[in-house]
Amino acid sequence: MAGRVEGKVALVTGAASGLGKAAAAMLVREGARVAVTDRNESGARQVAGELGEAARAWSLDVTREPDWERVVDEVLATFGRLDVVVNNAGIGVVKDIESISLEEWRLVHAVNLDGVFLGCKHAIRGMRKCGAKGSIINLSSVAGLVGVDNLPAYCSSKGGVRLLTKSVALHCARKGYGIRCNSLHPTFIETPMVDDLASMTGDKAAGKARLARMIPLGHIGEPDDVSYAVVYLASDESKLMTGAEFVIDGGTTAM
Repeated sequence: MAGRVEGKVALVTGAASGLGKAAAAMLVREGARVAVTDRNESGARQVAGELGEAARAWSLDVTREPDWERVVDEVLATFGRLDVVVNNAGIGVVKDIESISLEEWRLVHAVNLDGVFLGCKHAIRGMRKCGAKGSIINLSSVAGLVGVDNLPAYCSSKGGVRLLTKSVALHCARKGYGIRCNSLHPTFIETPMVDDLASMTGDKAAGKARLARMIPLGHIGEPDDVSYAVVYLASDESKLMTGAEFVIDGGTTAM
């Protein structure tokens, strides 16, 4: 039986670890060939090696447009097409509005929002070269829907991703492209970023228990909880979905 994304080519950013690594693995499992990209080139190469012949690694700093131009062109040359771009790379700074510096604010927005802007722009460019069809999947956050007192830059950047996604979706639809664009909004997921957040008090286990209590279902998510949504949006099963928000938050925004 063919996989759900059989024959498609996907590019995943921030794929050396966390959600990006999990998404790349599931896309390969479901039949895609995957460009594993990350600023951490050695980490990307390790993940691609683990995934086998269906994966190739590229060094990509999502804040640098020349990197995007180079990588998209090389992915097209290597795989012959580009069907899916998962804009996953992201960072966070845990400081409130009085503590965060302008430099930290700009860095978070450069990665989380500028990186997604460039990813959407060059995804469209690449997809138009092979039929103007495809799916762009932008990783926002539950913090792009509700405020968090000590994450002003993260909330701002992820809220920007939410509305950027809708703008891109409408642009592509009105241009007559077969390119869809949707956003994902996960809660706390078992990733290195959440490990760092949980460890801030010095006791990671206690920190994770505290984070879990903030989720109505009572537990932190697993990376594949997000990867399943990535595969759905990457597949033709979601052909009527564009400009939508997929909230994977254990009930957090229902309160």
